Amino acid sequence: MCGIAGLIHRDGAAGIGQEMTAMLQALRHRGPDSTGFAIYGDASNGEYVLRFKVAEQEDLASGFKIHDEIKQRRAEVDSRLKSLGVDVTAAEDATEYAYRYRIKFAGDLKKLSDFIEDVEGAEILSIGNGLELIKDLGDATVVSNQYALGGFMGTHGIGHTRMATESDVDIRSAHPYWAYPYNDIAVVHNGQITNYWLMRRQLERQGQRFVSNCDSELLAVYTANNLEQGATLEESMKRSIEEIDGVFTYLVATEDSLGMAKDTMAAKPMVLFESDNLVVLASEEVAIRSIMPQEIDTWDPYDEEVRVWHR
Repeated sequence: MCGIAGLIHRDGAAGIGQEMTAMLQALRHRGPDSTGFAIYGDASNGEYVLRFKVAEQEDLASGFKIHDEIKQRRAEVDSRLKSLGVDVTAAEDATEYAYRYRIKFAGDLKKLSDFIEDVEGAEILSIGNGLELIKDLGDATVVSNQYALGGFMGTHGIGHTRMATESDVDIRSAHPYWAYPYNDIAVVHNGQITNYWLMRRQLERQGQRFVSNCDSELLAVYTANNLEQGATLEESMKRSIEEIDGVFTYLVATEDSLGMAKDTMAAKPMVLFESDNLVVLASEEVAIRSIMPQEIDTWDPYDEEVRVWHR
């Protein structure tokens, strides 16, 4: 079933970590297996935020040996960053197996990503000037507390509560998806893409890479590929309605934008609130009411509707 949510403060930063946590917790009944956040803070010139992991949460139950392996994997990542000339200006342990680095790097992000993910168990969750992607097993409150997101200030974000139906219950299969290795693009999706493998092979022949077997990742790679070829976000999302088969409602976030698209059947729900300074949308109105308890007007987007908002 799954639940998706997003918001954008168009006039400046706000407490989106707390807001997204409340919205996704209100959607817990739509998917308790995992929760993910793609949140956008202030971009720093010349710096990226690198979020990566070297193990899965469930690996920790396998005994003492895995703890030593985790330390060795992180040390190998650090060594590889140094060999590429990456300047790590700050390093934080989000969990024992997931980390947040602030880095300076003027080289090829794809080369950097490939080199890091060649380490056993390593997976880059996101690289962004503004984007930070956090996802793990558990509901929104559990994940938010685990990664200390309550105080996160930013302009916009998207999130997902997942009920695992097509792939494993693990971090790799959780949403949001970062468009590897593109800067600041993330996607959440509710639905099923029926021509996933056909479109995936087409994109792979163009040199694009996938890091999971989840059909939702296609939307992230598809969007990044279109933007790289010069399309606007709105053009890409309108094209997706024609080219992607299935039932879907999805949200895309970039460094300065939030977009929404629904397929031709509009079978997957979406509720929207919009004012001059704030846009909030979610699979159910209860999520919007979790941060806006006052009297407001909401509406449901139509089939084939595409909307894009800029901060």
